[in-house]
Amino acid sequence: MIRLYSYWRSSSAWRVRIGLAWKRVPHELVLVNLLAGEQAATPFVEKNPLAQVPVLEVSEGPELFSLTQSVAILEYLEERYPERPLLPADREGRARVRQLVEIVNAGLQPLHNLSLRVTLEGAGADAQRFIGGALTRGLAALESIASVTAGQHLVRDGVTLADIYLVPTLYVARRNRVDLEPYPTLRRVETACTALAEFQSAHPNAQPDYVAES
Repeated sequence: MIRLYSYWRSSSAWRVRIGLAWKRVPHELVLVNLLAGEQAATPFVEKNPLAQVPVLEVSEGPELFSLTQSVAILEYLEERYPERPLLPADREGRARVRQLVEIVNAGLQPLHNLSLRVTLEGAGADAQRFIGGALTRGLAALESIASVTAGQHLVRDGVTLADIYLVPTLYVARRNRVDLEPYPTLRRVETACTALAEFQSAHPNAQPDYVAES
């Protein structure tokens, strides 16, 4: 039994949902309402002391394997389910995918997440301006690299982890009113990805805890 603790609008949980769908791994979705603060309640904090989604749980007999952090989870899934690979076969291709993943995961994600927004707003800072600026700089870096590496997808023609990290990031950028016109390669790759059933099933709007926003 595999469980994924998820919140519909979490970009990190969204990445893992795509990965599970791509690998065709049966799993149970456990919903954690971040806006209601469920991630800070004791039962969940015991699963992830950082009080964040995603958390992946793998039950095999009496053993329970629990893993947090989307990069670690997706690399684990890649090794456990090598079919439909999300990393290229060659060393340079794998390195390039990981570079793009880390631009999003380390260079962008910490600068637009919910906890930072709450902190900035609590300090009286212009959170929207800060987050929009961070996203603009990060997307410009992604576009620069992708203009060289991309085929149909971010790294050549196959779906990789880099694409799984791109799609939720562009969703976040739109929510923060970032102009995506300067990033034609990223938008083209997004269109190719969102035509795929695995990306569609993982989309926030397709989740059971989705809440329409005004």
